[in-house]
Amino acid sequence: MNGKSILVTGGTGSFGKRFIATLLERYQPSRVVVYSRDELKQFEMANQGPFNRHAKVLRYFIGDVRDSERLRRAMEGVDVVVHTAALKQVPAAEYNPFEAIKTNVIGAQNVIDACLANNVRHVIALSTDKAAAPVNLYGATKLCSDKLFVAANNYRGARDVKFSVVRYGNVLGSRGSVIPFFLAKKSSGVIPITDERMTRFTITLQQGVDFVLACFERMWGGELYIPKIPSYRIADVAQAVAPECRTEVVGIRPGEKLHEEMITDTDALSTLDFGDDYVILPATPLWDHTEFASRSGTQPGIPVPFGFRYNSGENGEFLSVSEIQKLAGDCV
Repeated sequence: MNGKSILVTGGTGSFGKRFIATLLERYQPSRVVVYSRDELKQFEMANQGPFNRHAKVLRYFIGDVRDSERLRRAMEGVDVVVHTAALKQVPAAEYNPFEAIKTNVIGAQNVIDACLANNVRHVIALSTDKAAAPVNLYGATKLCSDKLFVAANNYRGARDVKFSVVRYGNVLGSRGSVIPFFLAKKSSGVIPITDERMTRFTITLQQGVDFVLACFERMWGGELYIPKIPSYRIADVAQAVAPECRTEVVGIRPGEKLHEEMITDTDALSTLDFGDDYVILPATPLWDHTEFASRSGTQPGIPVPFGFRYNSGENGEFLSVSEIQKLAGDCV
């Protein structure tokens, strides 16, 4: 990242801000473009530390990923793109389906086209566990987005550009996630939970940022990276953040699963286990998969067993109530 010009779509979001703060702390980028559509969030970010100490490096670009021309202008001279912009609230996407499609699918293609037009070198798009065997529109749009970014490697032509995807679970403490929601309900004395059996994958914001940065170092283009992360039970989260409150089961909302998946048994047919993470290989052969398996990780990649699936309810690692309490405290 040293000396590079980097653009982050959704740069004022939870991930975008932490990613940019980490860039400024660890590297010396020549320019970082914060691409987002909210002028107030950009103003607030520009006046916060550490961002206000790097005014010469940061560029605040108002724009929407739905606007292809604006994206092309913003990406002039850019080397690296991280695509985080999305409409991600499940109920909102169910109620406003085409709005989610315009941002998450058409917006994804606009990002790809702008990258190709400006000879961007490295592109990573963020995905979600809801994109694996989706049951809601948000997950379906993100699956489409994943497919678009992987397929972009097929028609890059002579351009030296790589497109890859990073998929992980719920970001602990991010805006709109379960911990802030439970904390807001704490004063009422009642915590509504959907189902006591419900589980989710979880990752901290910094872990997500570090994983994306590591994937930039090893990406070949066309692969989908999935970290090995713990799960939690929704009931345990309620006990961790509001032990004095009673819980009330309200039922699973439309578009929700009891457990999330990041790798289906069909995905497993083209998945490698690298020890600390998994990689789903591109369906179209873009490079030698055997060579990738031997060279892309800290240890060789091994094909996962037939019938394998990575499911939050069957995960080998679950956070305890005390571990959730500590992580929740770090998020507040």
